[in-house]
This record gives sequence, structure tokens and C-alpha cells, in this order.
Amino acid sequence: MEFLQSIQLDLMAALIGISAAFAVLVVFSKALPKRRRLVITAIELLSVILLVFDRFTYIYNGDPTEFGFLLHRLGNLVIFALMPMCSFVFSHYIMNLVAEEHPQNKTPKRLWFVMVLSFIGVLVVLAAHFTDWFYYYDEAHVYHRGDGFLFCFAVPIVSIVILIWVVFEYRHYFSRIIFVSLLLFLLGPIVAAVVQVFTYGLSLLNIAIAVTSILIYLFAYLDINEKVERANRSKIEYLDERRKLSERLFEQTAKALANSIDAKDEYTRGHSMRVAEYSEKIARHLGKGDEECRRIYYTALLHDVGKIGIADSIITKNGRLTADEYNEIKKHPVIGNQILSSISDYPFLGVGAHYHHERFDGRGYPEGLKGEEIPEVARIISVADAYDAMTSNRSYRSAIPQQIVREEIVKNAGTQFDPVCAKAMQYLIDIDNNYTMKECTAANEVSESGKLFCEEFASAVSDGILVLSHWITVSFDYETEESGEDACPAAFLFDSLDTRYYRDEMSVPEMFSLEYGRIRFDGNVITKGARKIEVRKSGTDGGSIPKTFGAGEGIARKISEAGDGSTAKGPGPGKHTYTIEAVRIKDHGLFRIHNGAETFDVIVAFPDCTRHCYIGLTGAHCTISNIKITHAEEDAPADTIPRIAEEINFIKENEGDIPNVQIDAFRTDASKGIKVTDNLTITFHSMSLPTARLIWHCPYILLFRSDDGKVKGPNYHEIGLVRLDGEYWDGENVKNMSTTTKKSDFCGWEAWKNAHKEGIDVSVSLTRRGNTITVTTENLGVRVENMTILPEEAGDAYVAITGDQCAITNIRIIRPEPV
Repeated sequence: MEFLQSIQLDLMAALIGISAAFAVLVVFSKALPKRRRLVITAIELLSVILLVFDRFTYIYNGDPTEFGFLLHRLGNLVIFALMPMCSFVFSHYIMNLVAEEHPQNKTPKRLWFVMVLSFIGVLVVLAAHFTDWFYYYDEAHVYHRGDGFLFCFAVPIVSIVILIWVVFEYRHYFSRIIFVSLLLFLLGPIVAAVVQVFTYGLSLLNIAIAVTSILIYLFAYLDINEKVERANRSKIEYLDERRKLSERLFEQTAKALANSIDAKDEYTRGHSMRVAEYSEKIARHLGKGDEECRRIYYTALLHDVGKIGIADSIITKNGRLTADEYNEIKKHPVIGNQILSSISDYPFLGVGAHYHHERFDGRGYPEGLKGEEIPEVARIISVADAYDAMTSNRSYRSAIPQQIVREEIVKNAGTQFDPVCAKAMQYLIDIDNNYTMKECTAANEVSESGKLFCEEFASAVSDGILVLSHWITVSFDYETEESGEDACPAAFLFDSLDTRYYRDEMSVPEMFSLEYGRIRFDGNVITKGARKIEVRKSGTDGGSIPKTFGAGEGIARKISEAGDGSTAKGPGPGKHTYTIEAVRIKDHGLFRIHNGAETFDVIVAFPDCTRHCYIGLTGAHCTISNIKITHAEEDAPADTIPRIAEEINFIKENEGDIPNVQIDAFRTDASKGIKVTDNLTITFHSMSLPTARLIWHCPYILLFRSDDGKVKGPNYHEIGLVRLDGEYWDGENVKNMSTTTKKSDFCGWEAWKNAHKEGIDVSVSLTRRGNTITVTTENLGVRVENMTILPEEAGDAYVAITGDQCAITNIRIIRPEPV
């Protein structure tokens, strides 16, 4: 306390200066409402006056001069009179806040009562001044507390209690910051007053009033800032929402326009949407940013808008166009540019429409541009447009299998297509293991009516539904007027290049088609290309298998629950709902059938891990409709399917320095990472899997970086990918320079593929000099040399063996012995 007494006058002087400065700031603070500025200014000025006269009372206490005595008495009079006036001004401040936040509410009558009480308090102070009731002076002009000193706090405390009552009642009207400031102003002086009663010589109450008055301004300023920020955020959110709404409206309009163009021909439905999606994927692979990818997407979406100006008879013509018709349709790029150039806010849209039929070699139309004269977006759309055209059905041909399309893109890179864009599309095809980049005629859209009509058994089969490593659920309605066991739906399990079921002798080899087996929903099964099929009552373990059907067996009956071998009946006339759940893990598939009467599992052992498995729905004398397909979000556990046949494994023997690896599809696995050092040599034996049929079904050399040296490890970054056939992929922000040379002993790609089928020994040499890695390998007359230049900050680099449909064994790591 002695310390506070020693600095009390200096503290008062500081607070006087701060309060006076804040009073000036409030006057010029345009952010605050006018009425609130006036009230806060009054609060700050009251604090200044209160402290100025309080200092006088301490400075002139006991001063023998008449001037000192007058100042001391005047100071006490002002101090005691201003304390109730503080309640008056503060009640006005609260009244102002309530009016600002909720102008429709009436002013609380208790605030008026506090104002009246404050005036009464001032009158009591004046009376006490002449009666020495609150304080008096002795002959030496020294101040002493009077008998009624405690009563001087009565009016302020009662006023404060009432104000606290009002503040809590209206707290929902105030912001959090304002509510806290009100409590501080009301509770702070009460605490100070209580302490001051027991500590003579300290003016804690007046100091507390001054401090809280300063906080009133600060908190009011913070509240206004928060409101401004909130208003700005609301404005930004509003503008952002308007922008998103505008984008959604533009997207919906663009899609509607594109769909209306595509709808002119049943063979081009969805074409523009797919081209837009493929174009965006190519752009992302080329490293474009989100905004540029968005522009490329919309440009590609409207690339065929010019077909609006082409006669429907040409657009919808079955078969190939005549020369005159072709010349007519060649006008659509110019028409499209004329239409889209009127959209001034999106000037980039017309570029894709105008130039997407230009060729990289300059033999395209409408202007015959060549190479990089063609805008990049048009070069991207060109390859995406050609890819979708080839992988979609046309009136004069069926969809071309994806692998053949890939070969066409490779063949035409540098002539029809920009080589960079063509290479990006090749990569997208390679990683599309489940063939999702195609014209997706959904299983329930096999006809315009959305229904599949079957006269004789399997006279029509739905498009294939791909079985994946996560559970899929397929439900459908089956309607028939027949009865008996033939009037039952069936699921054909098969694979083909274009996801369609084939049985004619010409199409089966062309489409690389294989039927695994058939499942009738009454429990009958037939095994064809599968190694083995077992039927089990759902949920049973291996000890309760009703029947096993091996490859080559004919139609067999599922044994009933009674075990008497009786034949299940068909569903009978009417409409019935069926469900099939399916999952595939490597070389086994599980198909859970729900036919309304019972549930049973069909386990299929496939002949390999590589081929796909599609479900095709069919029946006899029936209509199949309302097909719905849902997917689980996560892969099924590895032990979901009980194994009924030996695992397909081509890497059991001849393990080298690191474990062997079997790659069933494009980069589905990789060897252990090997740190790249100077003069590193890796040797291994490679054999293509029985299902391999393409040049790129071979080993790949993968260069990468990661914290733990593992493929897909922490901070994994690919540096480059080199295939034994000479193709290569650039890594993330890393360029590769590759050369492929066919030596004199190269006997052609067919012989090259056949040799890989038999198995070859491969040797790969790697050198690292600073940030440059060189990979060299020569196999069957094809020499590949690839140079990769790493960023300056690059650390350790690693190499792994991966590939597509090949088995890698006897991997040996040879490093030079230290000198």
C-alpha cells in the first residue's frame, strides 16, 4: 500500500493524459456511431475531471493557505458529486447500446430510475458538503472522513447493482466484447470501493473509474473493428457466393448446351462431357494450375458447339459421310468460334472450338496451323476428342478397345497430335487399370427405355459391371410372365476389352473375351473359364460347402438346405427384386446372391490375377429394369474371400538379393527400393504373365525419392520411369532426356513380346554424378539410355523394378568394390 501511495499522484497524472487523449480520439473516430461517441467522450472527460480534482485534494490536503484550502474543498465536492454522475452517464451509454442493437425495443425503465437516482445523489452530496456528514476539516485544514462517509457510496452502488441487472438481462443484445467491457466498468469500481473503505489515503475508486473508462473506449473500438471485419467477411462471402452461383449457372448452361448438341446424335451423347474431363486430366498431368484446368475444362466442354449450325441430317447420318457432307461438317469449328466469341467475359472459350481439328503436322482445318502455332488448349482437346471418338460406339462401328486406341495415339503422335499431349494421354490410359475412361453406358441404360428385354435365355446381356477390390452392390427388378426354373435371372461373369459380353467366334478373340462362368439366382451355376466355383450358404465356413464345380463342368444344381439335391424353382410370374454383392481380391471373387427366399455365396477362382471380371445381367422371357449400383468406400480385407484354389504365383523360386515381385497390372507392385550410387548394376529375370499381349507389358525402371527409400514412402516423389521398350515418363518437376536405339539384332516387336513371354535376363546400369542419373539397358536389340537431372537440393535417390503384367525374379545388386 505504501508503494501505491508513493506513486498514486503520478499514476493519476498518467491516467489524466491518457483519458484526455482518448476523449480527443473519440471525437474524431468516425467508425463509432455519433451518439455513442458523445457518451464515451463524456465518460472520458468525467474521468479526467475526477482525477484532476482528486489530485488537488491530495496535493492541498493540510495546506495552511486559504487558496489551498479552497481547492481542497472544491476538489472533494466535485469528486463526491461526480461519482453519481458517472452512473448517470453510464446508464445513458447502456441505453444507447440497447437502442443501437435493438431499436424496436423500449428503453428499460430501470435506466431512467438510475438517472433520477444519480441526480438525487448529487443533491445529497451538496447537502453533505455543508453539513460535514461525508467529511470535515480540522483547524489545520486536514481532511477527515465524516460519520456518514459510507453513505456516499450508497447511490453509486445501488445504481451499479441496477445497471448490472440490466446488463445481464440484455446480454444477448450485446457482442461478447461489449458485454465484457460493461461488466468491467460496473464491477471494477465496486471492488475498488470496498477496498477503499478499509484503506485510508488511497483513491482506488476514482483510479478504477478512470481505468475502466479507458477500457470502455478500447473495447468499443475493438467491437466496431469486429463488426467491420464481420461485415467485410459477409460481403466477401456474399460476393464469393455470387461468384460461385455465377459459375454454377455458367456450368449448368454450358453443360445444357453441350448436352443439347450431343443429343442430336444418339452416338455422341455425353461426348462433350467426357472430352472436357479427359482434357482436364491431361492439363493436370502437364502441371497446369487449378484455374487454368478449369478454363480448359469449359473450353473442351463447348468445343463442338458449332455443330448447332450443321444440318441434323448430316449429324445423325448412319454410316460414313460423303465428301460434300464432310466438307459441310468441317465448318463447325468456325461456327463455334463465332458463337463463343460473343461471350466477352470468357474469351478463351472460342479458341478450343476454333482450333481443335488442327493437326500438329499442319494438315488439319480450318486454318492449317502447324505445331505450336496451334493454341495449347486446342492441342489438348484434339487428343482428348480423338480418344473419346475411338472409345465410343458409332453408327458404322463399335467402340475400339482401349489398348488399340493407345497404339493409335502413339502412332499419330507428332503428326495428328502434339507429342507432349499424346504422351500425357498415353499415361492416363496406362494408369486406367479399371477402364473408367470410356463411354459409360450404364447397365440400366441398355435401351432408350432404360430396360433390358430378353426373349430367349441370354438373347440380351447388360453391359459389364466391373467387380473391384471393394464391395459393390447391384440391385435390379426382374419382371416375367413365365413360371418354372428357366424364368430366372442370371449373372454372366466375363472379361473383354470393351466391357461387353461376346460369344461369337469372331468377336471373342478380337475382344480378348473370356467367360468365367454363369450364376443363376436360383442357385444353379456353370463353370467355364474359371478354375473352380463353389456355392455356399451365406456365412458358412469351409466345412459346410454344399457343392464344388471345377472348370469345364456343365450346369450343376445348388444343393438345397435339406441336402437332397432338389432343384430350385424360378420366381414365378410378376415383378421381383434381386441383389448381388460382389468383391474381388486378386485371383478370387465372392458373389453374394439375395433372391428373396435365401442368400448364398458363390466363390470363384479366376485363372489369373490380371484380367478384369464383369457382371452381365440377363435372363429369359423377362424385362430387367431399375438397375442400381453402389460402391463401398474402402477395400475389403485381404481375408474376405475363402481360398478355394491355389494362389496364382510366378515368383516362388529363384529369389536374389531382394524379394521377387509379381506385377499383375500397371504398376500394382514394385520391388524394394535400391539406393542409386555411381556404377550400380541391377540384374534380374523377367517373364511376362500369361495374359500379357502388348509391348508395354514388360518391366519398368522407376527412379524416386522418399524418406525411407520405399516406393510410396513418406515424402515420396517420382523422378522418372523408363520402360524396357523405350517409352519414359517425366517425374515431378524433373525432366528426363531419353534415347531409344534399335540395334541390328532387333527382330521386331512381335519377336520381342514372344521373348518376354519365354523370359529374359535383364541388366540395368545406373550411374550418378552429382545431380545427374543415367540409366542404360539393352535387351533383345533395343537399347535405352535415359538421363535425369535432379534439382540442386536433391538428396538420396532410389531405383525400383516395377512394370505391367510381368514377374521379376532373381534380382541381384552389383556395386563396385571399394578401392
